[in-house]
Amino acid sequence: MKRPKVARLGPAQRRRLFERLRAANPTPRGELQYRTPYQLLVAVILSAQATDRSVNLATRKLFPIAGTPARMVELGEAGLAEYIRTIGLWRAKARHVVAMSRLLLERHGGEVPRERAALEALPGVGRKSANILLNVAFGESTIAVDTHVFRVANRTGLAPGRNVREVEDGLLAGIPAEFRRDAHHWLILHGRHVCTARRPACATCLIADLCLYPDKTGPAR
Repeated sequence: MKRPKVARLGPAQRRRLFERLRAANPTPRGELQYRTPYQLLVAVILSAQATDRSVNLATRKLFPIAGTPARMVELGEAGLAEYIRTIGLWRAKARHVVAMSRLLLERHGGEVPRERAALEALPGVGRKSANILLNVAFGESTIAVDTHVFRVANRTGLAPGRNVREVEDGLLAGIPAEFRRDAHHWLILHGRHVCTARRPACATCLIADLCLYPDKTGPAR
């Protein structure tokens, strides 16, 4: 059975979309706070099914105490738990962070590896997390597809897909090279603050005329 044809933005529309996002935010940044690739990795693991705000509140106190793999292993799961109890799934995350830190010391000299396979072999790290590290810490043109990126890519027609890998592959294939380095930041921020799940702010959206979403919202009453 053939899959129904899905509306997609054309090359010119995709370019205009990213030109506008870049003009509005030339140097986009994620909202997690960190100082080193290791701290970014810890923050990314903690951020699964949690807000960046809740993670930042925890890591502001955690990183001065355990901001390196060695210090985190010394802190241990019970010690780490005291800093992250306000974050969802904190028990599992404490296990993952300490185990990840131990493997960094044993296999990588305490450094975060730059290879996808090595990153994904670490506890608590999947493809999305690896993409974030490769992009943010090491400057690669990867795209991390979270719920915000998935929603924006499908709603707009930028890269429709039934699952996150389809969307990721569609974005990598369809986004002009000059925009790929920053693309996932723009899309995450757009989904988080404009193209929200319940009521997208279509009336004030800077790409609304390019977007193929059929159920655009009007001005708030």
